[in-house]
This record gives sequence, C-alpha cells and structure tokens, in this order.
Amino acid sequence: MPELVLVGGGGHAMVVAEAAEMAGFQVLGAFDDDPDAAACRLLRLRHLGPLRSVSRAPLCILALGDLKVRRRMLPLPGVAARVVHPRAIAHASARVGPGVYIGPGAVIHTFAEIGPHAIINSGAIVEHECVVGENAHIAPGAALGGRARIGPDTLIGLGARVLPGLSIGRGCTIGAGAVVIRDVPDKSTVSGVPAKRR
Repeated sequence: MPELVLVGGGGHAMVVAEAAEMAGFQVLGAFDDDPDAAACRLLRLRHLGPLRSVSRAPLCILALGDLKVRRRMLPLPGVAARVVHPRAIAHASARVGPGVYIGPGAVIHTFAEIGPHAIINSGAIVEHECVVGENAHIAPGAALGGRARIGPDTLIGLGARVLPGLSIGRGCTIGAGAVVIRDVPDKSTVSGVPAKRR
C-alpha cells in the first residue's frame, strides 16, 4: 500500500484523504499551519508540521482548497501523487497529470487533458478534448462543454457551465451557477446567466 502525505489539512484535505484511502493509499498525515486543522481533528490524521516545513515525502498531494496558497506551494518537494476516487470515471484516452485530485462522480471524457495539480471535484464533468490547466479547480457539479480550455489557477465555481469550445484565461474566477457563453480573458471574474464580468 503506497504511503501518502497531504499538504493541507482543512476541509478539502478531508475529502482527499478519504478518497485516497478508498483508492488504496495509506495517508500518513497532513502538513498545515493549524495543528487542529479539520483533517487532523476529525479524521485523526497526524499533524506533520506547518506548511513551511513540508519536507520531501515519497508521495504527496496538494490538499489545500485555496488556489493562491496552492500555487505558492508548487513545485512540491516530493513526488506528486494522483488521487482518483473509485467512483470517478476517467476515460482511457484522457491524460491526467501528476498531483491531480478527481472526486466521486466526476467524469473525464475522451481525449481530455488535465494539467498537474488540478482539482476535478465531486460530480464535475470535463467533456471530450477539454484542456484544464495546472492548478485549476473545477468545482462540484460544474460542467465543461467539449473542447473548452481552462487556464492555470482558474476556479470554475459550483454548478457553473462553460459552453463548448470556449477559452477561460489564467487566474480567472467563474461564479457559482454561471453560464459562460463567450471567452473570458486572464484574471477576470464573471458571474450570472449569461456570465458577465464584475
């Protein structure tokens, strides 16, 4: 059974920890600035120290929800593990990078590409030939139409929809429930139906 260390100990870490155990990892503990972080307290994971003390581990995964904090932690000091919940579907032709988390009920379709350290959260759908950039987060229930492109460090919010073939830039935030009907430039925040810049 491969051993795994979590970088982060909050709510997202709890989700990653349980998925990792279901996928056959032994979770050794979590690094977090809060010794009483949720994953340590509720799942009784060992607190391994603050984030600044992350040391080389055989296998580790970013288990932080905040994309900016995640970006500061890259590159990871150890080998980046990929955690795929047993109830997720990743098609054989899809390419999934190192350090990726794929939650329960998520679907990664034909020839989709998921960049390193991305989060494809519970029930998210990444359709055929989509490209999801490094450290992007596709939140629970969000859906990307075929050939959509999502830039690095971008959050696609809860239940948001991105129409086929659109490009979302780097460092964007797409609000919960938004329906994106046109390309979104770098570092933009959009929300609503149809989605508009705020």
